[in-house]
Amino acid sequence: MRFDNMLAEINGFGRFQLRTFLLLIIPRLTLPFNFLLNNFITFIPSHHCDIRSQNNGGVFRNLSLEERLNVNIPFEQDGSLSSCQMFAEPQYQLLSNSSNLTYIPTMPCQNGWIYDTTIFRSTLATEWDLVCDKKKMNRATATIFFVGVMLGSGIFGFLSDRFGRKKTLLLSYMASFIFGIATALSYNFLMFATMRFCTGLGLSGISISSFVLCLEWVEIRHRTTVAVLMSLDWSVGCVILPGVAYLINDWRFLTAAVISPLFPAMLCWWLPESARWLMSNGKTDDAHFYLSRCATVNGREDVLSTVILVEDENRKYSYLDLVKTPKMRRRALLSVAFAYYGISLNISGFGVNIYLTQFIYGVIEIPAKGFVFFTVDKIGRRWNQAGMLILTGLLIFIFNLLINSVKTVGALGKMFSEGSFTIVFLYTTELYPTVMRQNGLGYCSFMARVGVAVSPLIMLLEDVWVNLPSFVFSLVALGSGLSASLLPETYNVRLPETIEDVEQTTYCALM
Repeated sequence: MRFDNMLAEINGFGRFQLRTFLLLIIPRLTLPFNFLLNNFITFIPSHHCDIRSQNNGGVFRNLSLEERLNVNIPFEQDGSLSSCQMFAEPQYQLLSNSSNLTYIPTMPCQNGWIYDTTIFRSTLATEWDLVCDKKKMNRATATIFFVGVMLGSGIFGFLSDRFGRKKTLLLSYMASFIFGIATALSYNFLMFATMRFCTGLGLSGISISSFVLCLEWVEIRHRTTVAVLMSLDWSVGCVILPGVAYLINDWRFLTAAVISPLFPAMLCWWLPESARWLMSNGKTDDAHFYLSRCATVNGREDVLSTVILVEDENRKYSYLDLVKTPKMRRRALLSVAFAYYGISLNISGFGVNIYLTQFIYGVIEIPAKGFVFFTVDKIGRRWNQAGMLILTGLLIFIFNLLINSVKTVGALGKMFSEGSFTIVFLYTTELYPTVMRQNGLGYCSFMARVGVAVSPLIMLLEDVWVNLPSFVFSLVALGSGLSASLLPETYNVRLPETIEDVEQTTYCALM
């Protein structure tokens, strides 16, 4: 008996599946919290040179704070105080409104900086003075984190297919929580960067393992519903995060707060293993144990059939199996899904504060997920995915290059690219067989994070032509859409269990 038939017998969308879904969805809130955390902890407030140690023979005691700033710090063209320069000597003539600043020598700040703590009490910039010449270090933290996520996708994808979804997921919980707390306790920038890298590595395991574990317990008819509902955790997290950051405006406490949902998750040892994975790896006794538990919880224990052996448990798989056979190789080469991050990390705000901007972008994603929910079972995975990516590319091209409406592009581009990213998790899970599903999803996640690493470099092309980065992003989205259109449709199709299922079976929709 095929696993999908067996799952239908014991109710593949019952109380057991709902309980598993709830156990997985709450810890997943930490994903958007941490992936977007850099928007807040790397915030650079307005600042100027610290002149408190300067006294100049006691003269400053007779000057107000505003006068002391005027004689020590030059003004920018917009009328604000310079963030990185100070006068080599106090310029007392400026007190009498002498505005001739020609040839007045300046120098970099000598005694640190004074920061505006109105928005954030503490950030990485204020903690370790990552401003001016060190500003690049502050920006590098996002790249460091996503490089960890990128490598983790490959590592945990392999571990999950080799040792099981549950063990890998619990390992990811523990690693992410430990390194997340260590990040909050970092005493210098090097320790912070190292711990943040390791946190990203662990979080990638949560991202891919929890999704696959949940979907492998759901019957065919409800896969779309569960996939879209699981993706909503990202949008909900995006909406909640600004409120959390507003209430907790110290970067250390904020970092600890966003990782805290993983603490109760580490205690969820009763989380079920994927019976589909157990069967595909020849572990029939364990598979029967979890299927029996599922049948009991769903009130179907009297109809459970005998578990059959699907695959040789001694056969081991690796990423090389993605390209060894023709159809698997075709799916691997066409599974490109990195347009979303390149776009979402390079969109401008709406002229409002950082909290409201992040909230707006979170809300924008919800209509896209609603559209996916109502159309993915009607249009199908392939054309929905291709259409979302092509629309993203066209919007970037039309609005940004021709009308130059950057804010509109940011909103619409992110909405459609988020729609494509919602589909790609479901689509990828259905494209790859059980024995290689996590390897396949890990590969696609790896490619997505390559987009993160590359997108800041693409933005440097603005020096060549201001619209060149948008042109590149547009081509990437269009190319990804065309690639997706060449993949097979998986709507209403049984999940393949082995590589042989992919290579030898012509998939037909189940009626």
